[in-house]
Amino acid sequence: MTTDKIYLVGFMACGKSTVARALGARLGWGAEDIDDLIEARERRSIAEIFARHGEPYFRSVEREMLKVVLPLRHVVVATGGGTFADPENRSMISRDGVAVWLDVPLAELIGRIPVDGRRPLVADRSQLERLYAARVESYQLAQIRLPSTHLVVDEVVDRALAALEGLPPHLVRPPTGGN
Repeated sequence: MTTDKIYLVGFMACGKSTVARALGARLGWGAEDIDDLIEARERRSIAEIFARHGEPYFRSVEREMLKVVLPLRHVVVATGGGTFADPENRSMISRDGVAVWLDVPLAELIGRIPVDGRRPLVADRSQLERLYAARVESYQLAQIRLPSTHLVVDEVVDRALAALEGLPPHLVRPPTGGN
């Protein structure tokens, strides 16, 4: 493989966190989750952050956590569903590693998204559809699109590794020394 950093991007519930851990384990790399880093720093859930401080505050903390993982190498990073939609974040990610879009259709995602309030941007179906459509435009800018419909984690990892091996060199950030 010709990269030393992978960012998983995609809509909420597409499997970024689970795939990051599995892909990191397969590669012998670490795995980081931007949402987990935010919750640890803020000592509250994403839903509580949104409720107490609003989305703009959450997005600013998200950008800070993205900057925290920038120096890390040999790591798979699970981004939040909106991380890659922000142009500044997308630029940082694209300069730092390879962005892999876990592409799952909204119809499949709806069945995966819990209705327990943990996903603050899922108020109603029409809002969810608009959010998905807006974010897909950003996800399409990832270096790799990985259709992940009805796949188990090991299949997604296998396909991700195959896609990464086949990535043209001009789209890959060269590995740096160290870890």
